[in-house]
Amino acid sequence: MKGYRRFLAAAALFLTGCVLLAAWLTGRTQLACDNVMLNDLVHSVQARMDAPETIGSIPCETELLVFRSGGERIYASAGVPPEIGTEQDALRQGWLCMAVTDGGRYLGSVAVPDPGAAYYAAMRRRLVLTTAAVCGLIFLLLAGIGLYLRQRVVQPFRNMQGFAVRVAQGDLDDPLMMEQDNLFGSFTESFDIMREELRDAKRRETALRQREKELAASLSHDIKTPVTGIRLICELLSVRTEDSYLRGKLADIDRKAEQIRVLADDLLTSALEELGEMQVQCRDIASSVLAEICKEHDTRGLVRAETVPECLIFADRSRLSQVIGNLISNSYKYAGTEISVRYTFRGQYLAMEIADTGGGIPEEELTHIKEKYYRGKRNSGGKDGSGLGLYIADALMQRMDGQLICENRGGGFCAALLIRLSH
Repeated sequence: MKGYRRFLAAAALFLTGCVLLAAWLTGRTQLACDNVMLNDLVHSVQARMDAPETIGSIPCETELLVFRSGGERIYASAGVPPEIGTEQDALRQGWLCMAVTDGGRYLGSVAVPDPGAAYYAAMRRRLVLTTAAVCGLIFLLLAGIGLYLRQRVVQPFRNMQGFAVRVAQGDLDDPLMMEQDNLFGSFTESFDIMREELRDAKRRETALRQREKELAASLSHDIKTPVTGIRLICELLSVRTEDSYLRGKLADIDRKAEQIRVLADDLLTSALEELGEMQVQCRDIASSVLAEICKEHDTRGLVRAETVPECLIFADRSRLSQVIGNLISNSYKYAGTEISVRYTFRGQYLAMEIADTGGGIPEEELTHIKEKYYRGKRNSGGKDGSGLGLYIADALMQRMDGQLICENRGGGFCAALLIRLSH
């Protein structure tokens, strides 16, 4: 605010100077000649009417014309325009004509430029110059005001506008610079304090999310150990008992433990993917591993697979097994029909198509099934799941430089895995 007060004081002094300058320039100007001088001039001409050649010796500060009573011009001083040849010409040019008499006898006349006209012409010139000077000074004042407002008002607001855009885009590290004597200093400082608070809040939120992901990964990993122990105990008890009822219950426990293991694997993989620590180690492997993987996960014997074309693929076998196992498990859970597996070549990829005939997925849900935690509404009711399976499968395929394509085909759901061929 101090800078603003100084600016107002400077503007007031500037306007005062303009007013004083205008008053000085338009000050009263004395007439070029007065009545005494004119009377003296007439008497001097009267004394020399008989000797016109001596009229030039009369001291006179202005142009002079002398006419006889008949209108004849008998004298003209230097500088008199040549077009003024008669007394009527002088009157038309605005000159002042005075009669020269001698005891009531008219001898002629004396003509001089009208001092009033000269005065007003000078005043007019001064007025024009004064107006131009004042307008110029006012223009400079307005330019100064505009420059001040641009630097002290407009530019700070533009800086705050750009600052707001950067904050909206998530850039919370660059401070809002403030100039000394900023008119909106407190306002600008409040904006920068808001930026610092948002930055600290974002950092706290990021740290909290990181801890949540690390906790999910740790819990998922720790869950797998007791689940493995439960399955081993179930397997051991099944071998030692002959009771069919007890064996059935142990089989149920084993299936539930397997479901827990799958969910823990999905949660662990998802957490590692978000933490950027999901390891995928691709290498050249024979395409025959695809048939082996299908057999490993076909616990119900519903897979009907074609012969795998002999070739080398570039993939991570364990991650590929995780993807294929997820697709077969989903088909068991939601379709419960036979699963056909076909192979085709698509450019630089081997396409593995896994399809069932369970009615497919509604078209409005098809574009969302690879999203994290998304579960379809039509056929997911009453079924276990976390909505991570296809999300993880898609992420793993991308990390192996492949692709997962989901579509409805032939009255069922088809998932095509594009597995990159070795070069």
